[in-house]
Amino acid sequence: MKKSFVLFLIAAASTLLLAGVSFGQDGEADSQYDQYVQLLRKDLRSGKKQLIALNMELSDAEATKFWPIYDEYAAEVKNLNDQRLSLISDYAKNFENLSDTTAASLSERSIMLDKAFADLRLKYLGRNGKALPGKKAALFFQLDKRIGLLIDLQLAVEIPLVVL
Repeated sequence: MKKSFVLFLIAAASTLLLAGVSFGQDGEADSQYDQYVQLLRKDLRSGKKQLIALNMELSDAEATKFWPIYDEYAAEVKNLNDQRLSLISDYAKNFENLSDTTAASLSERSIMLDKAFADLRLKYLGRNGKALPGKKAALFFQLDKRIGLLIDLQLAVEIPLVVL
């Protein structure tokens, strides 16, 4: 069952982040398509939460403390993923005629997003450490990081490199 969630997350991640992003082609997603993408993103967030719940084995007392913190964390991750989607979209729009200036700007935004994800994990490290025993807090961050790496791997496969 855990394996099916991971496969779901990989498929959904590539769809949610790249849906409507077309490299080297013109066109915009219509509102119906945007709604579809938002539903996929919601399903991905739900699947991620289920995967974490399956692996965390929280007591009732731990769950009462952890899940509200997780929901706050997930909301902040959603905001960062919104920025990531915007970055990917901007890259796709400029892909055919990417200037040095735009490439440098996109690279800086990408690195700043990576930093923002790391900073967010650090921000919640202490909060989770107060809500959970050390091993369970560490397990959460391992799961979160691995899910993020799976998404990043899928993105790396799908997004073309800069053409010189």
